[in-house]
Amino acid sequence: MSYSYEGDRRATWMPGAAEGGAARADTAATKADAPPLFSRRISRSDIIYLTSQLAIMTETGITVSQALAGIAEQEENPTMRRILDDLRRSVEGGQDFSAALARYPKYFDQTYVSLVAASEATGTMGQMLDTISEYQRKEVEAKSKIRGAMAYPGVMMFVAVGVTIFLLTYVLPKFTPLFKSRGASLPKPTIIMMTVSDAILGYWYLWLIGLVLLTVGFAYARKTKPGRRVLDYLKISIPVVGPMFRKSTISRSIRTLGTMLGAGVPILQSLELAAKVSGNIYYEELWMKAHDQIATGRRLCETLSGNPLIPRVLVQMIASGEETGKLDVVLAKVSTFYEHEVDVALKSATSLIEPLMICAMGGIIGAIAMAMLLPIFSLSRQP
Repeated sequence: MSYSYEGDRRATWMPGAAEGGAARADTAATKADAPPLFSRRISRSDIIYLTSQLAIMTETGITVSQALAGIAEQEENPTMRRILDDLRRSVEGGQDFSAALARYPKYFDQTYVSLVAASEATGTMGQMLDTISEYQRKEVEAKSKIRGAMAYPGVMMFVAVGVTIFLLTYVLPKFTPLFKSRGASLPKPTIIMMTVSDAILGYWYLWLIGLVLLTVGFAYARKTKPGRRVLDYLKISIPVVGPMFRKSTISRSIRTLGTMLGAGVPILQSLELAAKVSGNIYYEELWMKAHDQIATGRRLCETLSGNPLIPRVLVQMIASGEETGKLDVVLAKVSTFYEHEVDVALKSATSLIEPLMICAMGGIIGAIAMAMLLPIFSLSRQP
């Protein structure tokens, strides 16, 4: 193995941890060998907390197997405890920690495994685990900010659609008998709204089938390359929110690339991982194209120069990092800069989306209300 997990036997985690921790963990593992019918979920926060614990314990001289045994002994989540026990047994059996983690890609992605493998080669396990936990924490915070910013517009859209359906299927039909009994001449807006109302009430099952097909089609499109191209293009090109998603994608890719290079991972492998975590097929192709060209001897700044997906300022910063031999440091600073840019873009997007949603919601409801009130006004003028 390229990294020693045994470390200093004098280091202790808790009283009796070195002598009896593994034995107690074996007993716990035996009791939990059969997974329960409904396993408890392991969240991203749980993985971050686990990584932080491992970082602290390994930095103090505790071996990886002892750290895993100590954490598993106090873990309340049975699913996590089974994973920790299996990782401990694998490490004690002579397997690299990174190889053991690779068996659980659902919880430890390729970036996580690659960083741990790099630390095994350099003997910096504790520092690297701390870097991984910080990296994951920033990833979670960035995604939470975007979800939070999109929550309010999403709720408003849901309310607008719900109110519209309620007015068309419940309120407007109450007025229809009145209009027909009085023989009122209906204006075109009212006729249109009544036609839509009849279509919803008379063919509700077709609307429901259409909604299901639309949902299934959207989910299927996300799994196909042509569908991803369309959806990802819309994501980064739509006015107002497009710049926000574009900056978020760049920030995520640059952060991953800088972290990997700083850990000593080769640039070609780092670019592959940056492509996978980008979350957008156009940026994925961009980084893989850079990967192929760098393999032929070109510099990273040359492969990115002139590409509309990458700002010119970013290319200049990368060129400066390559010239000084501090590309990982430059990328780390650039990722921090873009994280701030994402925050600014989020605030700008939400400040524009909120009034637009209010205007759209008011316009739709106002149009339906006018369609109901116009015939009433004409009836009130009749002798």
